[in-house]
Amino acid sequence: MSNTPLMPMATAVWLVENTTLTFKQIANFCNMHEVEIQGIADGEVAKGIKAYNPIISGQLSRNEIELSSKDQNRPLQIKNTDIEISNNEQKIKRYVPLSKRQDKPDSALWLIKNHNILKDSQISRLVGITKNTVTSIRNKSYWNFNNLNPKDPVALNLFSQKELVEAIEKAERRIKREKKEKDKQQKINAL
Repeated sequence: MSNTPLMPMATAVWLVENTTLTFKQIANFCNMHEVEIQGIADGEVAKGIKAYNPIISGQLSRNEIELSSKDQNRPLQIKNTDIEISNNEQKIKRYVPLSKRQDKPDSALWLIKNHNILKDSQISRLVGITKNTVTSIRNKSYWNFNNLNPKDPVALNLFSQKELVEAIEKAERRIKREKKEKDKQQKINAL
């Protein structure tokens, strides 16, 4: 991570307006030149730039500003706020253009033919259509079934390959669990 604040010019404006720090301290913290900071204070530089509070954003603490205000030789220290990058991607509903919406039933048909272990609810969630539509396509009672052409939904960018693999793995786990329960029930019935 860089040792400069997120929006250096806006942060400098806030520090000039709201603290008693020296131009040199602000310049060093914001990675700017002292003359620029003096220009901000004079109103010649950064006209129209809205001040950005580094305390609210968590880049500075009030205590840090006070310590540096008392000692002119003490530089401001930015808080080390490493951002955690998690792999938990929540699916965000994104806009599907009108031209691609007609491909949704085709994609559902492709999933039914190529991955018939997927439940209708999984297919409807992946493709973005109703469960009733998927069921009618599976039963061949869909109103426009004769005109459907199976199309790969990943190639059409309706969802990612990762989402498809996760759905298939979930379906396989469900089938294994159902098979175990069925075998267990058969053993109980045999006794």
